[in-house]
Amino acid sequence: MRSESETPQSDNPFSIPVASRLRRLPPYLFGKINKVKYEKRVAGIDVIDLGMGNPTDPPDKMILEKMAEAVLDERNHRYSVSTGIANLRKEVCMRYSRRYGVTLDPNTEAIVTIGSKEGFSHMCLALMGPGDTAIVPAPSFPIHVYAVVLASGNVIALDTRDPNEFLRNVAYTCEHLYPKPKVVIVNFPHNPSGTTIEQDFYVELVRLAKKYEFLVLSDFAYADICYEGYKAPSFLATPGAKDVGVEFTTMSKSYSMAGWRVGFCCGNSEMVRALGTIKGYYDYGLFQAIQIAAIVAIRHCDESIDGMAAEYQKRRDVLCESLERLGVGWEVERPRAGMFVWAKIPDQWAGMGSIDFSMKLLEEAGVAVSPGRGFGPEGEGFLRLAIVENEQRLRQAVREIGRCLKKDGKAAKAIG
Repeated sequence: MRSESETPQSDNPFSIPVASRLRRLPPYLFGKINKVKYEKRVAGIDVIDLGMGNPTDPPDKMILEKMAEAVLDERNHRYSVSTGIANLRKEVCMRYSRRYGVTLDPNTEAIVTIGSKEGFSHMCLALMGPGDTAIVPAPSFPIHVYAVVLASGNVIALDTRDPNEFLRNVAYTCEHLYPKPKVVIVNFPHNPSGTTIEQDFYVELVRLAKKYEFLVLSDFAYADICYEGYKAPSFLATPGAKDVGVEFTTMSKSYSMAGWRVGFCCGNSEMVRALGTIKGYYDYGLFQAIQIAAIVAIRHCDESIDGMAAEYQKRRDVLCESLERLGVGWEVERPRAGMFVWAKIPDQWAGMGSIDFSMKLLEEAGVAVSPGRGFGPEGEGFLRLAIVENEQRLRQAVREIGRCLKKDGKAAKAIG
């Protein structure tokens, strides 16, 4: 268990009197990698970027065509509404009914967000304040921690790679912490580790939420990127879930619409109303043409999701098999879902630490990856590799990694 109520200050302190919440943010551990990556690209050097879950595939053509049509409609260039247009909220609720058997009221139990990250952050602002505590999964996707910090809350990070142990630790924390945690955040399929669960996990989580009176925020970003027959369960499909929590989904991954910033929050009506209240002060809603295109995507493009998941599965296999064939001790477990491979650094280089090892791969191999330390201390010793490039580029990336490591004289055999 890790507490982050006292977060280290930034290594770039401000010379002006900024808010204390800003000073609680730590040094950005991906900053150095991003800087080198940018400099290489400006210099015309090819960098294979496996560092970010940023889909390189375009959205379905039908989505693009509807977007082009909607952009030309002058009526769509006015302010929209912060909660999202009614027809999009209805479409999201119908999708939940089709895929998960969940009944939602589009007027009170669904809201459109500017990507799930914005919605999640503003929900934390709506629910939390000084003295409030949230339990977050570890290794931690940064926004799960720092949305709480920016809301002036405290964080307790619990390792989520063993889901049953995570639940036991949630119960233990609630029994022994005063005041009890106000919020528990879950994220399955998990980013970065790829951990998955079955529905019974949420049954127990709802039971604990009612017993200890905490609220649940479920980040369901990778709901549709599943492999080999696995179907990620929805928190909201659990009896009683709407009594205690909400779920955030996004069109960034499933529909390759990352730059469009379309997300949703569904579930408990009072929590949805609280988020809507915050958003009413902060924004005028998502550009309406994007919302209209999103309706077409949800209504007509589910088949493209299945094809995309199959493509990610092939990329997963190519990356894992290629790393294993290097013969230098890569330990990679094929995830059942998500867009990442969570790979243990080979023993020969483990002493470098994940940040320095990631810099080595970027500097010497031209391959950008995410160091596990960027997801908290529980991530040290691992790398997160995004399977967003095509199979040829993934094979190229592994060849370059192999050549880089072989130069050290530590590779066990020649790299093909």
